[in-house]
Amino acid sequence: MEKWIYTFGEGAAEGSAGMVDLLGTKGANLAEMSVIGLPVPPGFTIATGVCAYYHSHDDSFPPELEEAVRDALGKLEAARGRKFGDPANPLLVSVRSGGAASMPGMMDTVLNLGLNDAVVEGLAEKTGDRRFAYDCYRRFIQMYGEVVLDIDSFLFEETGDEIKEDHGAAFERDLTADVFVEMARRFKEIVKAETGEPFPETPETQLWGAIGGVIRSWNNQRAVIYRTLHNIPSDLGTAVTVQAMVFGNRGERSVTGVAFTRNPSTGVKEPYGEYLPNAQGEDVVAGLRTPLPLVESSAHAEAGEAVSLQEHAPELFDNLLALCDRLERHYGDVQDIEFTVEEGKLFLLQTRPAKRTVEAGLKIAVDMHREGLISREQAVMRVNPDDLDSLLYPSVDPAAKARPIARGLPASPGAASGIAVFDPDDAIRRARDGEDVILVRKETSPNDIHGMHAAVGIVTARGGLTSHAAVVARGMGRPCICGASGVRIASDLASFTAGDVTVRDGDEITLDGTGGGIYLGRIPTVEPTLSEDLRTLVGWADEIRHLAVRANVETMEDASAARRYGADGIGLVATEHTFFAPARIMTVRELTLARNERERRPSLDRLLPLQRADFTRLFRELRGFPVAVRLLDPPLDEVLPETDKDYQETSEALGLPVEAVRKRVAAVRQIVPVLGHRGCRLAISYPEITEMQVRAMFEAASAVMQEFGETVTLEITVPLVVGKREFDFVRVIVDRVAADVEQETGCTINYLVGTLIELPRAALRAGEIAKSADFFSFGTDDLTRTVFGMSRDDADAFLTTYMNNSVVDLDPFVTLDIEGVGELVRIATERGRAENKDLLIGICGEHGGDAKTVRFCHSIGLDYVSCAPNRLPVARIAAAQASI
Repeated sequence: MEKWIYTFGEGAAEGSAGMVDLLGTKGANLAEMSVIGLPVPPGFTIATGVCAYYHSHDDSFPPELEEAVRDALGKLEAARGRKFGDPANPLLVSVRSGGAASMPGMMDTVLNLGLNDAVVEGLAEKTGDRRFAYDCYRRFIQMYGEVVLDIDSFLFEETGDEIKEDHGAAFERDLTADVFVEMARRFKEIVKAETGEPFPETPETQLWGAIGGVIRSWNNQRAVIYRTLHNIPSDLGTAVTVQAMVFGNRGERSVTGVAFTRNPSTGVKEPYGEYLPNAQGEDVVAGLRTPLPLVESSAHAEAGEAVSLQEHAPELFDNLLALCDRLERHYGDVQDIEFTVEEGKLFLLQTRPAKRTVEAGLKIAVDMHREGLISREQAVMRVNPDDLDSLLYPSVDPAAKARPIARGLPASPGAASGIAVFDPDDAIRRARDGEDVILVRKETSPNDIHGMHAAVGIVTARGGLTSHAAVVARGMGRPCICGASGVRIASDLASFTAGDVTVRDGDEITLDGTGGGIYLGRIPTVEPTLSEDLRTLVGWADEIRHLAVRANVETMEDASAARRYGADGIGLVATEHTFFAPARIMTVRELTLARNERERRPSLDRLLPLQRADFTRLFRELRGFPVAVRLLDPPLDEVLPETDKDYQETSEALGLPVEAVRKRVAAVRQIVPVLGHRGCRLAISYPEITEMQVRAMFEAASAVMQEFGETVTLEITVPLVVGKREFDFVRVIVDRVAADVEQETGCTINYLVGTLIELPRAALRAGEIAKSADFFSFGTDDLTRTVFGMSRDDADAFLTTYMNNSVVDLDPFVTLDIEGVGELVRIATERGRAENKDLLIGICGEHGGDAKTVRFCHSIGLDYVSCAPNRLPVARIAAAQASI
């Protein structure tokens, strides 16, 4: 019989940290902490397989699960010396989710389960604290109503606000026991009104309802969106952990909080986190109250006076710090810990690898290696390469001398400007219209995740550095400010005030997630430089990786960036983009509209020195590098005149009537330019264009050789071939012009001639092409387009829907489609090398900067990947991880 239940607590457990696929991160780590003797309330975890069974069997449980849960509950009662459902000595439990991949706040939890009208009175009598008992009861009714009975949280919140207003209280902490009794009664009335049934009084019914509710939350909208954003497979499922309750709301000697073993925003090795006295954990993570810091900090000082835990309970603080250090050394990673203190006794409720900013992650990885906690390889593996782009966060320009209108806690670094928007759905719509959006909320909830993703920055009036907004924003790489107590959001969610300033929906603001300031208007920002930690980690990666990493360039700025970001060479120079400069566009139009070689020659004669000068500047910057230059592959539809003014200017330049120009344009305009007269087809139709380009390249390389004594190694790349005969036709031209320039200049330039494999037929005929080619470079952008039969520009209309419905897992224009496009890359590589064992092979599509694609390229034995210059650190670390 399959084992569905794994118990933990009292210094023993049936699981371990390595069982995350079975027990989820929460259950696996609770088991591990129990085994190593940490103070964990006992409980049991229902394995992830139950989630899969539940969803595939019409929301029902495996038949043997009921008995297994009953047995585990009996062990839990024995461990705690209390009885589930017994008013005289009640055991209350929490029911929590926990997937194999961390998804903070995306799924549901039910606390204080096991209370009913009889048990709550027994709990009040046993503890001597009626207020505490009914505080737990009203919390339980609300959470159970929302999670299990699917009642809108607004109904409970509105009623709670009415009750507080009636009793003149600003917060729940100001309410008396009798008011909590009233609140529990009113909440039960909501349940009856919304469901037609009374609130369930039987604890066993409550337990099974909560287990089902938590399992169903795996497929709630916010969890699905989060999995899509973070590429988490939808078939993993969630485990369910049932754990004995410990209470942080038992009075002033009780607290609840979150602690990180290092600062997750900066990576500095210092205590970091927040707590609330006389509260439960949801109060901290949900942002319902702005919590207090573990240690005094300048960030909290900016937000107002706050008594730190270090000051409030120094002995408890020292105990917590010792446990944090023990956990970090045990796991060899920064931990995010939830803790509760019940009447002075400390319990750990969870530990997991801490979400951290990218900058913090780099510092932590480098520091931990230097501290001897992890190896150099482990340090490289700690960084998610795809996150590294966000390291280049802008910041508010100090020279602007702008004064903030409000301040809050700097929850996620970076600066962003945009229009203030108060509704997450509205944020989606306005972002789609091309506007930069700053989402402003009292506090965010997991239901806001779609709007948070659409926004360039996030501001919340409440919540702390460990609130939902802070954690999710850091994971998304969005600048975020939380706990901005000076921000008063209007009840109609159409404006906020900060002091005497009112900001309305649609007004521009700037936020500084690094410093915590909110500014009126659009403030200039400055770009940062690469951190020393990133340079160090990338240097370690270079010692490990086997795959070369090149850059794709179009401009001199790109070439300089390729040097700066550590390229091993240039995988693609797109030559045609210089033709679109205003000073050249007319010459290119003349060339395009010419009817024969005689008419083309004057244009080519004007373009030759311009191309030679372009290549000379480029090769000076790139000398010593292999440089793959793609022959002309222009999108002709972008060259041709469009407006009446364009036609008039072209008419004057050609000395032809406007109508004659229109006829020539009509003759060359293509219905589907991307599949038309381009690439090697142009080279074969108009060989004189290829001769001009190749001559410009070799003359430039020779000039650089004569100037510096070194030059580039040219890799002449023939685009859009479908077979050997096309390639051979163009290679003859290249070899002939190269020989001519060598004879004229006396300079021998090392060069290769290869092809872009960007059409399915070329991939299938790779063996034949390799007999003539020196290298292959996979143009995976065009290859993806032709394999899928869709354009990147139009695919947005349906790809998001495809991904939301699991029709596809990832955008194939971002991450290479391994099963289809990748299979063609694999076939072409095998067939090419079978005919030419020295064949150099790489990819130069934008996929070259995607970590998953880099791993695939390493696995099939490619020589290099090439990507945009600012993606080079990503690819270099991804290549090292592939080697590891």
